Amino acid sequence: MEPLRIGVLGAARIATSAIADPARLTGTRLVAVAARDRARAEAFAAEHGVERVHDSYADVIADPKVEAIYNPLANGLHGPWNLAAVDAGKHVLTEKPSASDAVEAREVRDAAARAGVLVMEAFHYLYHPVARRLLDVVASGDIGELQRVEVDMLIPPPPDTDPRWSLELAGGALMDVGCYGLHLHRALGAFAGGEPHVVDADGGERAGHPGVDEWLDVDLEFPGGAEGTVRCSMAADDVQMTARITGSDGAILAFNFVLPHRDDRLLVNVDGVERVEELGRRPSYAYQLEAFTRAIRTGAPVPTGADDAVATAELVDACYTAAGFEPRPRSPLVQ
Repeated sequence: MEPLRIGVLGAARIATSAIADPARLTGTRLVAVAARDRARAEAFAAEHGVERVHDSYADVIADPKVEAIYNPLANGLHGPWNLAAVDAGKHVLTEKPSASDAVEAREVRDAAARAGVLVMEAFHYLYHPVARRLLDVVASGDIGELQRVEVDMLIPPPPDTDPRWSLELAGGALMDVGCYGLHLHRALGAFAGGEPHVVDADGGERAGHPGVDEWLDVDLEFPGGAEGTVRCSMAADDVQMTARITGSDGAILAFNFVLPHRDDRLLVNVDGVERVEELGRRPSYAYQLEAFTRAIRTGAPVPTGADDAVATAELVDACYTAAGFEPRPRSPLVQ
């Protein structure tokens, strides 16, 4: 297939691992970048072979050479700039969550449908063989009827000035890391009678940042009766991104389902017999970029499109409400 031509909004830290490195692995062209600080954009372009540097995000979107936009900006800037890209007729690969709340996610979805472009939310883990195998084992019935899903998403605290602690920029532990656990629960709904719903939630604020969740725990239930929990925190001692799925005849443990390039093991226990499967440490971001390109070039469906993003945003909003927080506020479109 002809290499996809991508424009990058910002020179965020995640952009290196999520788009620049996979672009090199897949032969994708990074044709443009802009950042609030032009010097940062120039440094990013020099390091990663981006073809040109623009003065603004709007200039990247308007660049006729750019077919698709990668949006790694702060959470609150996902929705506004996704809408701007869609309105310009550009496909979008957006970091998660794709919008500040479900209302904004619906606006992005509807705008993309009108424009006939693809908006894909970057739940990259789902494209890796670790996640695919995990779902396949559940689907096969090897562990019996699904009974319980437990996800821990814990990271050490970012600096106090990090935008992930900004309510105005839609920050919080659930938005940054907990959404992965919610998304995995939703993916497992196909084997548990449908989408999970929130039973209860509790959380704690970050000191000095009213309304921003430092940690948040959620109890979920599937229509078929299976239970689930998501425990997320941005104040942990170490990184932990585990998923344990228990069935009537066995269980599966993914040691790091979100970053399988660090640990690609699945521990599968069926009828008391354990085995370890190693699924490969090629980055999940590379699989994701290949799926994004294939969808644009061939029309192949993606499991993390705009409809899926709306459903995840609705669940995020429900969790915040149950925990006594307000859903994240929307941000204005700013450079």
